[in-house]
Amino acid sequence: MRWVITGGCGFIGTQLTSRLLAAGEQVVLVDNLVAGRVEDVERVIPGIQVAPYEDSPSASPLSLLRADVRDLDEIRRVFSAQDIVVHFAANTGVIPSVQDPLFDCSVNVTGTLNVLHSAKEAGCARVVFASSGAVVGDADPPIHEKMLARPVSPYGVSKLSGESYCKSYFECFGLEAVALRFGNVYGPGSIRKGSVVAKLIREALAGETWQIYGDGTQTRDFVYIDDLLEAVQKAATSSAAVGGEVFQIATSQETSVNELTELLGKVLEAHEVKSPTIIREAAREGEVLRNFSLTDKANRLLGWSAATSLEDGLQRTVEWFLTNQSGS
Repeated sequence: MRWVITGGCGFIGTQLTSRLLAAGEQVVLVDNLVAGRVEDVERVIPGIQVAPYEDSPSASPLSLLRADVRDLDEIRRVFSAQDIVVHFAANTGVIPSVQDPLFDCSVNVTGTLNVLHSAKEAGCARVVFASSGAVVGDADPPIHEKMLARPVSPYGVSKLSGESYCKSYFECFGLEAVALRFGNVYGPGSIRKGSVVAKLIREALAGETWQIYGDGTQTRDFVYIDDLLEAVQKAATSSAAVGGEVFQIATSQETSVNELTELLGKVLEAHEVKSPTIIREAAREGEVLRNFSLTDKANRLLGWSAATSLEDGLQRTVEWFLTNQSGS
């Protein structure tokens, strides 16, 4: 089976592509190249040739269709029967969605609907949709799949819509669509990612200060990239009845931003990088105070649980950044 990955030139898509090619799979990337870059794919997978996608299936192990998921006519070209589709393409994050809710909706709602509809038309084997804990909103953690969704940000609303479309396309059309609510993903390859871990490492290596929004007691669930990718692959290939289901993919560990900066500072200093001075700014609108997730359902139905500690994950991530600073 081919794997089609939307947003495939981004951080998570590139890392998944590397794993799939190493396993001998064929991969087609769909990306508008606004955020992701072909050179990032080539950095992670040295020696790989990214071929342009043609309308007929190619013998190339890796090809790219430069297209926006909002363009239904364009992206429907890429799907064929028996494909596994992993839908990463999105307007990512709470703050960008607050700044431009209409754009967030167009990408995350219309784009997701286009992907699901194209996959349904082609008879694809399964679709894995990247969702977020933001769909639950400002609820008392731990977050789990049975909690009532009450998103407080446009981003959370758009991701909840995507989950709902996955469920409806399974119930109405039999499309095996699965939604995974990612925790805060970090790890090697995240040199352009805007999340907190990547941002803090970039700032430290540049000799800049750390700006922390709020008092630093806000918490998140930080999941290492390799653990997350294993969950994606299991969701895509599991023989269990997972169509229409939603899974929390995280570590079940609550970590405050203050704890993160303290631990990351120690890892940096162990590599002779000075831990930056912290400057505190006002809390940002739309962000929840506490967030971490239970992953019992993923363990039970997918046979998955996170295996990497935050300390080990940060160690590997810092080492990667030190080796790849010139790629920023």
